Amino acid sequence: MRAMLEQLITLAEHGPVALARVVDTTGPGPREPGAAMIVTPSGEVFGSLSGGCVEAAVVESARQVLTTGHAVTDRFGYADGDGLAVGLTCGGEIEVFVEQVGPDHLAMLAELRQQIADGSPVALATRLDTTAEWQLLRTDSTAAWHDVDRDAVALLTAGRSGVVGADECEADASPRPRVFVQVFGVPARMILAGANDFVRALSRTGRQLGYRVTVVDARETFATPARFPAAHEVVVDWPHRYLRTEYETGRIDRRTVVCVLTHDTKFDVPTIAAALDIDDIAFVGALGSRRTHAERTERLRAAGVTESKLARLKSPLGLDLNARTPDETAISIAAQILAERGNASGRPLDRINGPIHYS
Repeated sequence: MRAMLEQLITLAEHGPVALARVVDTTGPGPREPGAAMIVTPSGEVFGSLSGGCVEAAVVESARQVLTTGHAVTDRFGYADGDGLAVGLTCGGEIEVFVEQVGPDHLAMLAELRQQIADGSPVALATRLDTTAEWQLLRTDSTAAWHDVDRDAVALLTAGRSGVVGADECEADASPRPRVFVQVFGVPARMILAGANDFVRALSRTGRQLGYRVTVVDARETFATPARFPAAHEVVVDWPHRYLRTEYETGRIDRRTVVCVLTHDTKFDVPTIAAALDIDDIAFVGALGSRRTHAERTERLRAAGVTESKLARLKSPLGLDLNARTPDETAISIAAQILAERGNASGRPLDRINGPIHYS
């Protein structure tokens, strides 16, 4: 929708149009949540949702929405390429929400455009029902909105679009509506130093959590996109040098997560030292046994890393899950990152009291 925002504003100035957006996906799919298509009352179509698989059906829904004014939800699953059913030949599933957008939306669209132009993270929250109510949310938003504002802001903080709500509420609370939170902003980064099976597993988990994942390793033979298909980018460079360059060019911020999984002193000591030297990094962790951690800590001290900086290092990395395989270890690490990010204890919920969700 970001690329079509200006066109949407221009069209809506002259009257209602239908806006169709992908709000949820399962499995392989041609577009990510937030992909948009506009249909005018005259039948003009702008944008694409699936590269041609479901557009004709969505256009029919758009005509219905323009006639009734009520939003609708379409769901498309797998369809045999030789069959007549409407669906995706790639085997995935998508959910498309179609709503009417007109002059009444212009003020909020203009504010959204301004927030994006200013480089401020912002999210457009949309109720996935016939009303299609909108709300703009920012990371500092404090006003409650249908009891989904905290979950929506959490997505915004992570830089990931998604659906919230429609689950169990706290006692005496009203049911929460299902809401699509479309995030406009740069996703938080996860930088993984190393090129091994643990990095491959964590790159998958990190991407699922909405991070923009970078794998960096100086060994060209191992650092290839084919070995790390879930990573957004694979960089051949010394990790410590890469970190410093990214920081100097402004591509590291207070949401950035750095995990050192190299198991090699010549890589991990300078990389950890470089990461701890950047105050803006949110999380710095290093994989290894307690013995490895103790020996590595002494090397870091010898390299001039102060005690106050060492206190920021999460090592041995991960929560106590008795994880052994790379995939289990990735879950352990991701759980610690989420707990740190949310200022949570990481303890089992059945052993603590109080609300499950909190700010």
